[in-house]
Amino acid sequence: MNRPAPLTLHVNGATYRVNAAADTPLLYLLRNDLALNGPKFGCGLGECGACTVLLDGMPTRSCVTTAKVALGREITTLEGLGTCAALHPVQQAFIEEQAAQCGYCLNGMIMTAKALLDRDPHPSVETIQRELSRNLCRCGTHVEIVRAVQRAAELLAAQSALPNGVHA
Repeated sequence: MNRPAPLTLHVNGATYRVNAAADTPLLYLLRNDLALNGPKFGCGLGECGACTVLLDGMPTRSCVTTAKVALGREITTLEGLGTCAALHPVQQAFIEEQAAQCGYCLNGMIMTAKALLDRDPHPSVETIQRELSRNLCRCGTHVEIVRAVQRAAELLAAQSALPNGVHA
């Protein structure tokens, strides 16, 4: 393991300095140093998706991504999408469609859905299923999750149809 050193991370639009080894998993820094608990520790192998963050807009497994890889890049966590007072449309859609049981997979599902909708604002059901297929959900809310992504696409489309500067 590398020696701890000051590292600068750009997370949710803010800059943070942490003292850590460059090979420290990004997930550990987000949760332990920055108290961002959206990304979850699931498998620790990059297989389940619970730890997903957006790294320059791309879904990334933070449990297998080192701090060094994240340096100089924009990291977005679940906390960076919206607030309780102003939810991001993807967060709002997941609530409206009741797309949760235990909630452990939600971070990965929401972050992956956000990245998908940024690339493809009107994905087909097949595209949604394919994009979310690497995020494991053991509760069986897959139907609700797919509906939530479809609902999020509708909310985003309605939001983009509003005049500039107006928010729903």
